[in-house]
Amino acid sequence: MKKNRLLTAVLGSVLLLGVAIAQPVKNVSGARHPNLAAAQTAARNAYNRITAAQEANEWDMEGHAKKAKELLEQVNNELKLAAEAANKHAK
Repeated sequence: MKKNRLLTAVLGSVLLLGVAIAQPVKNVSGARHPNLAAAQTAARNAYNRITAAQEANEWDMEGHAKKAKELLEQVNNELKLAAEAANKHAK
């Protein structure tokens, strides 16, 4: 019984650490690019909701939730690149 509790605690901690590491970061300036920053926030919120859905369904979504999270990470990267491109053309 104690072994199961310890295993659950360890796995839960690893899961939380993995979510914290993998989650898209906010790196677009809201002051310079409010629309891109808002889009980045929406993508981060979607990522968090997918994680919650995975946890509620015991991670059994046939890989679709994982793929959606990967796509949101790509969105985050593209938004950062869009902000950098806009910065190059700013006067």
